Amino acid sequence: MNGILPSSTRKTLHSCKRSTVRLLSRLARDRSGNTLMMVAASAAPLLAMIGGGIDMGRSYLSESRLQQACDAGVLAARKKLGSAVVTDGNVPSEVGDVGYRFFNLNFRDGAYGTENRQFTMSLEQDYSISGTATVDVPTTIMQIFGNTNVPVSVNCEARLNFSNTDVMMVLDTTGSMAQTNPGDPDTRIGVLRTVVKSFWNQLEGAKAPGIRIRYGFVPYSTNVNVGHLLADDWVVDTWTYQSREFDHEVTEPGTGTRTYWDNFSYVSGSQNIFVQDSYPATYHHPSFEYGSGWYSCDEPAPNATGYSANYTLISETTDGTRTIRHYRRVINGTNYWVSRSGSTCNVVKAIYDNYTDEFDEITEPKPGNTVTYWRYAPLSRDVSNWRSETAGCIEERSTYQIDDYSNVDFTRALDLDLDTVPTAGNADTQWRPMYPNIIYIRKLNSATSNAFSIPEDVDKKNYFQPKQAPGLIACPTPARNLAEMNEAAIDSYLASLSVSGQTYHDIGMIWGGRLISPTGLFSTENADEPGRPTSRHLIFLTDGVTQPLDIAYSAYGIEPLDTRRWDKTSSDSLPETVEARFSVACNEVKKRNITVWVVGFGTVMTDMLKTCAGDGHWFQADDAAQLNDVFNKIAKAMGDLRISK
Repeated sequence: MNGILPSSTRKTLHSCKRSTVRLLSRLARDRSGNTLMMVAASAAPLLAMIGGGIDMGRSYLSESRLQQACDAGVLAARKKLGSAVVTDGNVPSEVGDVGYRFFNLNFRDGAYGTENRQFTMSLEQDYSISGTATVDVPTTIMQIFGNTNVPVSVNCEARLNFSNTDVMMVLDTTGSMAQTNPGDPDTRIGVLRTVVKSFWNQLEGAKAPGIRIRYGFVPYSTNVNVGHLLADDWVVDTWTYQSREFDHEVTEPGTGTRTYWDNFSYVSGSQNIFVQDSYPATYHHPSFEYGSGWYSCDEPAPNATGYSANYTLISETTDGTRTIRHYRRVINGTNYWVSRSGSTCNVVKAIYDNYTDEFDEITEPKPGNTVTYWRYAPLSRDVSNWRSETAGCIEERSTYQIDDYSNVDFTRALDLDLDTVPTAGNADTQWRPMYPNIIYIRKLNSATSNAFSIPEDVDKKNYFQPKQAPGLIACPTPARNLAEMNEAAIDSYLASLSVSGQTYHDIGMIWGGRLISPTGLFSTENADEPGRPTSRHLIFLTDGVTQPLDIAYSAYGIEPLDTRRWDKTSSDSLPETVEARFSVACNEVKKRNITVWVVGFGTVMTDMLKTCAGDGHWFQADDAAQLNDVFNKIAKAMGDLRISK
């Protein structure tokens, strides 16, 4: 405690004690005096001693209680402030109200007979909140000696401290993050950018000098983009893909006939053709992200005015297979049609005045054509140059179809092993680059036909490629391993987040755990500094339930064809498989003394997500304000709130 009684009061009390002791000593030696006089002479000093003791006791009690109230006030205020950043240097009014309320509850006005109670708080540069409390303690007996009150003053300060801290943010960047929650001013991904930036500001504003706070990011959807973080010998040199190669060619005869007009020649009359009007074409995009979209001219052309075209057959010749009919045509009046040029629709007007021409109408057999036949099969490819050929997304290392998730064999399920460093030349332990351009799904003619064929096949058809639907090969923004980030770095990274793809929760948790683990792939960078333990936190945010697709090209290849962790005969569905593996990965993360926080944004939290986080560590946010509040709560929980004075 920092409160003390004023020095003048203390001197008076001690002086009275010394005078009383000297007087009693003299009286004890002088046995000739009057007893009554002795008693009278000792009354005043005794009174001073007793009164001083009483007043000092009340003062010390008031000081102790005042210190407790001061501590309670600044602690409550600092907790309310959390890790928010204050730009004007003043204690926010709502924060001050909480602090004053707690002070008043612990030291009421007039408590212990005190007067002139005062309590003030200030926001310090390091975001601690300091306070000063003062009160006057009226004296009783000491008033006889001219001391009417004893002033008491105490100081207090509360600080939110962060030790060395690592924060890994695993962020759902699926296509649904482009949606907007009811009442929000921005899309979900836009809100997420704003809230994460605010969270960064909070932590940076609250950290003490010499403290290290690092941030990492794993955007996830159908896959994660981590290739740039892998060492060369962590990736295979050759790998097998569901692809195709040339098999043979066949020249096939044409079937049926075709008819077309050719050999036009002008005879007489006139025509005037020009663009009368233009308007923007209507853009159409396919549902479920299939195809690249198209433009169309939806407004009809004006009706023709007095338009007529009369045809006269002049001659007809045939050689048994090819027939040529020669016509003369006379056109009059006005006609209209609409033609499209890129994203512009042109209304064309044509005016004819006895415009006469001649042409041939030719009917002939359809010509034959050369057809290429492809062999569709698992094909090996040299991928040693993958860094310059791919976007950075990867296929997972070896695993197996797990039937008992309470007893996972991590020597086989290397995808769920967060720490084992790959062995050069051992493909089971290494990752494999993704090559979307060479992936074909056998027997699947379109995204909706669902006719998989595991045996290889030879056919002239161009079977379905997941790249035809961008969401099926989504490769998110590159992940970031742990590092301190300044404002420019955090702004640049958040701006780069893009949305696409389906919801595969497991791959996000797996790589979030790998990048923050202190004992795994990046143990050199992630280990504790000497004498400074690190607090580790993984924040997992999603806006939807598990939604994998068996026609997607994911971290496990084409699931029904590669059958690495699931196939069509599995007892669990593909979503159930993803969720079970997510739960295993989450438990593996927590085993490494990493606190997991799970946030559902614009979605209902599932039991799987709640169980992963545990009580007190999962949150549901329906809009931007609630999401901001959630991150404030997480920031407070990550810090150490304590009295620093």
